[in-house]
Amino acid sequence: MSETDSERKTLSAAEIGAIAHLYRGEVYRSTIWRTRLDTTTNWAVVTLGVALSISFASPGASPLPLVLVGILMLFFLAMEARRYRYFNVWRARSRWMETHFYAPLLHDGDLHMEENWQKVLAEDYLRPVYHVTYLSALGRRIRRNYLWILLIQAIAFAGKVTIHPGPAQSLEQALGRAAVGPVPGVVMVGLGVLYVGAISVLAIWSYQSDKRRAKKRGVDPSASMG
Repeated sequence: MSETDSERKTLSAAEIGAIAHLYRGEVYRSTIWRTRLDTTTNWAVVTLGVALSISFASPGASPLPLVLVGILMLFFLAMEARRYRYFNVWRARSRWMETHFYAPLLHDGDLHMEENWQKVLAEDYLRPVYHVTYLSALGRRIRRNYLWILLIQAIAFAGKVTIHPGPAQSLEQALGRAAVGPVPGVVMVGLGVLYVGAISVLAIWSYQSDKRRAKKRGVDPSASMG
């Protein structure tokens, strides 16, 4: 074992203080980006509320606002997934220091630096990378928030064409109400089913992917940070 390796079995008081300040910085950054995530979710909720108000404002109101707001919410989802990838970097670093620095320090006073957790953290600072893919970030945000928002949108659209301004007397009448301009109602309904189905599949895939990642981290805790 080299002299450098033996020296890194402990940290001086100054180094422990520096890590404490580093941890505070990472928590602050994760908090800021968490606020930005909440902002885009709030935008999605507000725009959906506006679309609901317009579509159900009068008996002759069109369901078109509920369709257009779906496109807008997909834009918010894409923006939020990008922000989540940044947030996850700061969150992962904070959690890494909690589990490998603060927890051992509080538990038995031994930092267990022979496990090389500090090298994993140093490598992440030297060569920062995203810890999750963009698709995984999309799936996580769908599972946490957007699946429920999009389901409310889909239910509102179904309610608009079946019971507003009065109950539809036949399937043909409901499909006629679903029509938007030159686009037939059956096409709009088909696109809606595809829309909800694709979102649901992505959420399920993300859930299964996260389970595999968690299982892998359970076998080898030092293999990944995020």
